[in-house]
Amino acid sequence: MDRQIQKKVLKPDYIRIYNDLIDRKYPEKKIEFKSILEKKTLSTLDVIKLNQRIFGGTEYFILNQKHRSYDKKAILEILDYQKKNNLNNKQLALKFNMSRNTIGKWKKLFI
Repeated sequence: MDRQIQKKVLKPDYIRIYNDLIDRKYPEKKIEFKSILEKKTLSTLDVIKLNQRIFGGTEYFILNQKHRSYDKKAILEILDYQKKNNLNNKQLALKFNMSRNTIGKWKKLFI
């Protein structure tokens, strides 16, 4: 019998994490985030938006920049955002708090 071994990718339950975070630290913002947190799953861009809206420019957000990772879907969504809004690499990098070199690399890989 051949068994196909399926590789499971474990992802954090961002909906639960952000619900708990908002309930404990920012209960007054619960209504503001209701539409995002009612989704079945959160995309990488949804997580970025939540982080920016919750933490803004705090030190936590700035220190956490180094640990971001993007899946192919998120990268294509970001590059599509650039096209729709007619942004250059620098403007897009500022919008998403990342390096211009990263955007250039993504464009070479995916476009």
